[in-house]
Amino acid sequence: MKPLLCLLLCASPLLAAPPKPMVEGLKNPESVCVAGGKIYVSVIGERDTDGDGAVLVIEDGKAVPFATGLNDPKGLAAYQTSFFVTDKTQVWKIDEKGKAEVFAAAKDFPVAPLFLNDIAIDVEKDGGSIFVSDSGDRKGKGGAIYKINIKDKKVTTVLDGVKYPALNFPNGILLGETGQLIFVDFGSGDLNRMNLATGVIEKLAEGFDGGDGLVWDHFGRLYVSSWKTGKLMVIPRPGAKPLLLMEGFQSAADICLDPTGTSILVPDMKAGTVTAVPIQVPGEVFNNEPLKIETEVAFANLKWTGWKGETDDGKADPLRPIVLTHAGDGSGLIYVATEHGVIHSFPNDPKATETKVFLDIRDRVSYNDKQNEEGFLGLCFHPKYKQNGEFFVFYTPKKEKMMNIVSRFKVSKDDPNKADPASEEILMKFQKPYWNHDGGTIVFGPDGYLYITHGDGGLGGDPHENGQNLDTLLGKVLRIDVDSKGVGKTYGIPKDNPFVGKENTRPEIWAYGLRNVWRMAFDSKSGQLWAADVGQNLWEEINLIQKGGNYGWNRREGFHPYGAKGSGPKPEFIDPIWEYHHDLGKSVTGGSVYRGKQFPELDGAYIHGDYVTGKIWALTYDEKQKRVVANRPIKDKTMPILSFGTDDKGEIYLLTFSPTGKGIYKFVATK
Repeated sequence: MKPLLCLLLCASPLLAAPPKPMVEGLKNPESVCVAGGKIYVSVIGERDTDGDGAVLVIEDGKAVPFATGLNDPKGLAAYQTSFFVTDKTQVWKIDEKGKAEVFAAAKDFPVAPLFLNDIAIDVEKDGGSIFVSDSGDRKGKGGAIYKINIKDKKVTTVLDGVKYPALNFPNGILLGETGQLIFVDFGSGDLNRMNLATGVIEKLAEGFDGGDGLVWDHFGRLYVSSWKTGKLMVIPRPGAKPLLLMEGFQSAADICLDPTGTSILVPDMKAGTVTAVPIQVPGEVFNNEPLKIETEVAFANLKWTGWKGETDDGKADPLRPIVLTHAGDGSGLIYVATEHGVIHSFPNDPKATETKVFLDIRDRVSYNDKQNEEGFLGLCFHPKYKQNGEFFVFYTPKKEKMMNIVSRFKVSKDDPNKADPASEEILMKFQKPYWNHDGGTIVFGPDGYLYITHGDGGLGGDPHENGQNLDTLLGKVLRIDVDSKGVGKTYGIPKDNPFVGKENTRPEIWAYGLRNVWRMAFDSKSGQLWAADVGQNLWEEINLIQKGGNYGWNRREGFHPYGAKGSGPKPEFIDPIWEYHHDLGKSVTGGSVYRGKQFPELDGAYIHGDYVTGKIWALTYDEKQKRVVANRPIKDKTMPILSFGTDDKGEIYLLTFSPTGKGIYKFVATK
């Protein structure tokens, strides 16, 4: 199913009343969840009548029994091939055939539960954990939140009235922020966030009287349903005021995202319905209509000089094009660097048949498939390359362990089509603790300075907290002057760099708080620096890099707190302009703002993709409104996106590894 085109034209909901339900005639539907592309719903049946509760699956507009013989099932969640559902004072586990067994009985809880309600599953640690809310006596006493370890079924108390006296009638619970639990209180109407490591609770919003269901969409917007008022609210971004998305439900219960990610599924308990409400943010025009553009192989006849597709011992050796660029010298040549350490050049001609090897430094570049975030990662040409013949590279060296290097090379004095391997001048070295998160983009800004990005040092979660440490070059965007030399350095420090002269701070730093920027690029028209920062557990993000900006890692992941030291929005942190959840993609690949002529509909759009899923989007940011107004899908071929590149005409190409050498793709109109 194609994503819906959402155009919101005013501050009130697009639909004055709920649309036609997708299924009707249910007996007290409470919770919905999605698994395997199918929609499941728990139904209580007659209240306080045991044995008539069930979990149903919606097929062709009808609700078909899946698991029967339950009592009053409420919260429903899927994990791997099983479902977990709360039912009065116990939790059921249901297998893929609908067979139910008690997973956690009342006697297994530290305190006998009174009214188990919502459920959420954390799959990030220790084989998974189940969180369940106990609404207590539903009059303000006895409420709690529990955690159940999936492996050993041990139940522990996360929160109760002793730890948090303000706890009244806990209902909807939600994860989706690493190390954080969000819960809405049916009685007080407060929306809260709890740091699971520290136990600290902060109020996010209020006014959700009868708050019941919680869900994130794929782009970090939070939706809250109210059983009492029949309203569906949306918080478009952290710290923003909740907005009314829709009203008119009799009793909106426990909501979830539909299989397409374009609607919120709302079970209405009193009405006996489940309704799909299109995702939208009141007052914000947004376009996510697919573009009539797709990708196809570019330079189909191109042969890569010196590349065989297999190693000397007969093992497959796919081409790994990692950078595509041009020299800006009017030559019409395209330069493509491979991760193994070879720079090829060829004419920007669809009929091009063979590359020339511009530079081969495989003798000094370290690359292997098991550590594929290392290797030759960056290439850019000096703005005055035509005059001085200088270009710059970023790579992992063979001779030094846990190191990355930025070097200057020069073109050969005897052949303008070849570089001189002996001309290398090392400008900068990065000592790193682990092999991953190398970053590696190098690019000249409109100011003539060289911008460099390196990841936080690797492993996971930034264990050395390099992102927030201004005394290291890791987890940063740097800015240096390659046309001068400072004291003891092979490069100069621009005087207007934001941290020049500050103690215990590296003067090269331009921006910080970044995890692993995988590709950054300047908009050739506006001069704005764009960066795509790969997420850790849940969220991928896109940033507009500002001088001296702190982008939050590892206190923030996207718009969200991260870990034990996680933080909500603060003035010192610059949030991304866009994020997407790992349900949609796993590793963002940054591209460029399109300024070519072949596709006028793309002008000003930031082209980006996802390495794992191969999805591609064209994102438009409105500078006046300070928000994204479009994120339009481009038809993809679900192949890993290593990188994007731009030729001297402003046309953008996609790079992927290829056993046949056909690793460069271009955009074409949909056939």
